Amino acid sequence: MLGAARTDLRRAALYMVAAALLFAAMGAGVKAASRELPNTMVVFFRNAVGLLTLLPWLLRGGLANLRTRHFSEHVVRGVAGLLAMISFFYAIARLRLADAMLLNQSVPLFLPFVEGVWLKEKVPGRIFRPLAVGFLGLVLILKPGTGLFEPAALVGALSALFAAVAQVGIRRLTRTEPTTRIVFYFAVIASALSGLALPFTWVAPSPRLWAVLLVMGTLATFGQLCLTRAYGHAPAAQVGPFIYAGPVFASLVDWMLWGTLPDGVWLVGALLVAGAAVLTLRMRHAEEPLPVEA
Repeated sequence: MLGAARTDLRRAALYMVAAALLFAAMGAGVKAASRELPNTMVVFFRNAVGLLTLLPWLLRGGLANLRTRHFSEHVVRGVAGLLAMISFFYAIARLRLADAMLLNQSVPLFLPFVEGVWLKEKVPGRIFRPLAVGFLGLVLILKPGTGLFEPAALVGALSALFAAVAQVGIRRLTRTEPTTRIVFYFAVIASALSGLALPFTWVAPSPRLWAVLLVMGTLATFGQLCLTRAYGHAPAAQVGPFIYAGPVFASLVDWMLWGTLPDGVWLVGALLVAGAAVLTLRMRHAEEPLPVEA
């Protein structure tokens, strides 16, 4: 846990806003690549480029530091994180970028329930009101005036549920494993599993797309590092709200690249989700050890 002397909210907020900007830019790359490539390939290259980018840092302490007695727990965390990423990228390809990002960042609404089921922790009664408000916001986002739920939006919400499972897995792992080891095993497991589909779904990327894939993976990696640094300088209850700069940046990207803007219903839903998530984080008084995968 962070002591008061180590808390630097200003620096943490800067890292978090930087992460939000990087993830929004990554999302633009995912959306562009998904127009020509299957989701399986986009997910693989995000993981593979991230692994290659992080490898020098991960191996800095030597192979001995990567040995683990908790491989099965790494697998559970890795599979949950990968499913979250697959769902998130699927939603990005089919929704406005701001919609997909906001749905993915509704993780705090799902965390209490995942912790209750997995860790057998009692969900505090006072937390149900903000959760209800947050889920009302999700309904407004999922039901944009047509009276029908969009399948892609439901998948986007599902990405938050999988991400919540991954975060609880991280919380369990941090009791026995250092951050470097957790990051290493996720990168390896996600790259290996997402690569299994390549022989069946491979499409040769154009030279332009190779550049997009490389930049996308690099942006995601540096976004993840900024997020980790943010949580290293302040508790999640204090710095977590700044991640909701992401949907704002994503809305600007939607407008600049694709000429789309959110409507009033979306704005109300976004405010409800973000507000409820912030209240939930503060009520739980929890520090999330690692960022949501993206």
